[in-house]
Amino acid sequence: MPKLLVVHGPNLNRLGSREPQRYGRATLDSVNERLRGLCDQHGVSFQATQSNYEGELIETIHAAADSGVGFIVINPAALTHTSIGLRDALLAVEIPFIEVHLSNIHAREPFRSCSYLADIAQGVISGLGAEGYELAVQAALRRMVGQQN
Repeated sequence: MPKLLVVHGPNLNRLGSREPQRYGRATLDSVNERLRGLCDQHGVSFQATQSNYEGELIETIHAAADSGVGFIVINPAALTHTSIGLRDALLAVEIPFIEVHLSNIHAREPFRSCSYLADIAQGVISGLGAEGYELAVQAALRRMVGQQN
């Protein structure tokens, strides 16, 4: 069975209560349940993880390679703009991934426009709230199960 991993970075455990005007009211659990439903419809195994610690996210990405994950959807959150280690982990495992951001990082502080991951990602979705995760998972599923146009 194909496997999809969704990685949520720092502070995403606070979804639904953290700056709802910017990030929306959906909780991380509700986002993951919608994504699990999409994967179930396509016979793809779903795994999601969230951590506020860079090293833990890197270890999760390394483990994904060893467990046969075929695609990653990642919201690196603030690590987008700072983590060469996260970039190197994604390069090391050679698993295709899509970068997701709830807010439009290009319409925020100038430092948020720089992503250390975007140039190695299959795609980037930014500014569509929780729907961005769903769009990323739909695109990943098409690629994983051979339904890409």
